[in-house]
Amino acid sequence: MKHDYRMPAADNWYRRILAEPSEFPFAFMYDSVSIKGFPEAEFTLVSREESSADGVELSRLVFRMNDALFISVHCHHYPMYGASDWTVWFENRGREPSGIISDAETVLDFEGDRPVLKGILGDHLNFYRPYSLDVAALPRYFESNSGRATHVNFPYFDLEYGNGGALLAIGWAGTWRADFKYDPSDNVTRCRARSVNRLHTRLMPGERIRTALFAIVPYSERNEFYAQNCWRSWFIRHNLPKANARGDAIMPFSTACLASDTGLPNSDGSISERYYTWRPSLDKMISENVKTDFRWFDAGWYIAPDGSSPESDWWGTVGTWTLDPVKWPNGTFRESTDYARAHGMKTLMWFEPERVTDPEALAANYGYDTRWAIRRPGTKAISNNIGDPDCLRWTADRIKRTLTENRVEMYREDNNSDPAALWNYLDEKEGSDRSGITECRFIDAHYRLWDEIIDCTLDYGGCGFVDSCASGGGRNDLESLRRGIPMLRSDYDRTTTAMRLSMTASFNRWVPVCGAINKEKTNQLAPTGVLDKYVWRASYLPVLNIDSQYAQDPEQDFDMLRFGLNEWKSINAFLLKDFYVLTPWHSPGDDAGFTAFAYDDADRGESLLLAFRQEACAESELQLALPYVRTDRRYILRNADTGEETYADGEKLRGGTFTLAFSAPRESKLLRITEIRQSEA
Repeated sequence: MKHDYRMPAADNWYRRILAEPSEFPFAFMYDSVSIKGFPEAEFTLVSREESSADGVELSRLVFRMNDALFISVHCHHYPMYGASDWTVWFENRGREPSGIISDAETVLDFEGDRPVLKGILGDHLNFYRPYSLDVAALPRYFESNSGRATHVNFPYFDLEYGNGGALLAIGWAGTWRADFKYDPSDNVTRCRARSVNRLHTRLMPGERIRTALFAIVPYSERNEFYAQNCWRSWFIRHNLPKANARGDAIMPFSTACLASDTGLPNSDGSISERYYTWRPSLDKMISENVKTDFRWFDAGWYIAPDGSSPESDWWGTVGTWTLDPVKWPNGTFRESTDYARAHGMKTLMWFEPERVTDPEALAANYGYDTRWAIRRPGTKAISNNIGDPDCLRWTADRIKRTLTENRVEMYREDNNSDPAALWNYLDEKEGSDRSGITECRFIDAHYRLWDEIIDCTLDYGGCGFVDSCASGGGRNDLESLRRGIPMLRSDYDRTTTAMRLSMTASFNRWVPVCGAINKEKTNQLAPTGVLDKYVWRASYLPVLNIDSQYAQDPEQDFDMLRFGLNEWKSINAFLLKDFYVLTPWHSPGDDAGFTAFAYDDADRGESLLLAFRQEACAESELQLALPYVRTDRRYILRNADTGEETYADGEKLRGGTFTLAFSAPRESKLLRITEIRQSEA
């Protein structure tokens, strides 16, 4: 069903807050004085710039508060959705330290009864568990303090109120918090959202910091399907980075990691790969017609800071970002990327720039400055202070050199530590009234690092995006996802189909482009696992990550590999369309029920239905309602397994009497449903 997401009232609100800056929904404390908006009595408007492009209105307002402090507000508005977002910058243009800036936050009031807050929790511990909370009954509060923004909690929210609602997001890869409180006296729910939870700092002359990107996407129909597809549509159209220098949209793609296909011990990464292991894998993929779009080159390829060749410790030897000449002598890695490219495959390569190991050896051998290493007594993890401009330059140059010399098309980034405690430690060394300054520098530098790397890969025909990872799903904030995509939405997505289906039913509502591994395994690092039709279909996501041993497994079922790749290719265009979860969400450990979801291409009148009778499900029939079909139309349903075509009225499909019959547990069904147009009837 086609939707019109335009919101004239939201357009008017956006233009009003720009015309009347005193009403802008931002507040902060300055030397313990509370300030809301940018009223004329306290701020002078220095400049206003406005433009528009590609369906987006852009505005930049610069205010002067006093001789030292200037504030820039960068705004975007999306009239097709009534959506808006903004980022606020503070800058000291004076000669003396500024006053103390603290409690910087977006503050929004939503008038309407029956407020309910919906969303999902984060990766690790919660595995994207959904929630629905009555805000009228209790205030609701979320906070992330680890420095990995989407572990445990998730900075995306759906606030239903009155006859509609608003979708909200905090785009910040560090610490954040959000509060929702309902006031029955004026029927208003107030949202307060901030980044840099410990911000309480003066700015030194010339210093500039930013706050989070905050986004609001309002909707006019109190319907969860309507809201989530409004979000997905806006996210895909206006937030996804571009695929390449031509500006093409990102389309579904596949990857394959060769680390388990070497015959050598694998330590959760390509530390097992060598100059002589890649060719048999690629040749087998080519000869068996199971090529993927990318070859995934994971951790462990680098020389250790002391110059040794690590045999198994990929985690404790990071920092050089120089190919290990024992594993990859004399340009052999470039040979492998050239060979892959000649056969239609690109390469992605793993880095972890926010951690270093053995800083003294890095200094002695690679020009590192040990002052850049943030070390806190009693902890093992050492943060690489990319918030220092010299450290950022050293780090970026080493990464870009390796990418460029080897023509690597995609940069993959990981982060296997919680940096917030180290940021706080460095704040303390700065002295009093500087809390939060390290995080501000660090996160801004990190976004700039990604921008610089993307420009680098685009220069030689590579990708216009990066792979966003932080021990799985730790860095999926909106600002990061305007540069990257989560090719693994969680490390735990490398295990059971129950886990995979559970995550698809929750995470994919918010982040449409993501991926998982295609096998069912007993644990994340198991070298082998189950791959059949059921597991394949549970793994169909816009990013399809193949976990197979092409050359090393004599029992490899290439027919099954070809089946899954070819079926995924035949349906993957649906995976970026409107999304409908048709069964109740189940926890990652629950395999006793049904899971079903559909993707609807309203423009073409076609949809894809995937349904699963899970392993311990005792029932054999599933009744479904397809909320996107038209009751006044008829539809053809094509079963992908049998080729059988049946016909059904839209009224039956939408009314909840449509039944799927399964012959046994652990069975999947894939149906393509096509609307019979009036001219075809």
